Amino acid sequence: MNKEAANTKRIPFFKMSGSGNDFILIDNRRQDFEDSQLSRFIVNVCRRKLSAGADGLILIESSTMADFKWRFYNSDASRADMCGNGARCAARYAFVNGIAGPELTFETDVGIVSASIVADRVKVGMTDPSEVTPNIMLDLVAGSRQMAAINTGVPHVVLEVPDLETTDVCGIGREIRYHQRFAPAGSNVNFITSLAEDTIAVRTYERGVENETLACGTGSIAAALVKAARHGTGSPIHVKTRGGTLLTIHFTRRGGRFRDVYLEGDARIIYSGEMWPEAWA
Repeated sequence: MNKEAANTKRIPFFKMSGSGNDFILIDNRRQDFEDSQLSRFIVNVCRRKLSAGADGLILIESSTMADFKWRFYNSDASRADMCGNGARCAARYAFVNGIAGPELTFETDVGIVSASIVADRVKVGMTDPSEVTPNIMLDLVAGSRQMAAINTGVPHVVLEVPDLETTDVCGIGREIRYHQRFAPAGSNVNFITSLAEDTIAVRTYERGVENETLACGTGSIAAALVKAARHGTGSPIHVKTRGGTLLTIHFTRRGGRFRDVYLEGDARIIYSGEMWPEAWA
């Protein structure tokens, strides 16, 4: 090994995909990252084509209350309280790396989350949804639109549309995301259409990524629960993501409130490696 390579600090990482939502995962149990440098690092390594590229970055850290805890960041370095697809990837990462067993718990910004792992499929117990508003009329540039709002760990808006393929996901999604009705934090925006009684398709504009993503776990939960609330659909509900995979949403409904919400789907390991300083320069 030459002198330059020997003296270069490299960071081990996994690249994982939860139904098309991709993440960089790093073991930070030794607290190697200085918070003052973290935002720049995240933005740079999440750049596509110029670095590893991802929708978000997950730090796996030590916990005194669970098997581990995480810090989840969107690609713009904003902190997110919860990410369903990221949670499934974090759980499988911990299992594969001997941090936890196949039945595990971990700390998030919304509390302790449980997960179970079978092969590449992970089922995560999510927090109970809140701030459920089934019907909102919002004035947009193209006219008034009816939608629903729900918080599934992070805020989501859900619109039912007749044709997902012709829907301007980024244009309408961006307008709603920054609408004063949801200020100052803004909202993720999901567009859904029914494929069968228990199956819907969804496209999502994600806050923090500021673009459409191939999948969004909390968005898929929001979409499924809005369908259940509006049409009386029972559990489970299957959600076809833009990436083409199916997520399964399990839930119970008691007294008009949703409880015992679980998100189930694949959490794939794409590759593992080491990032050189050029990745975040």
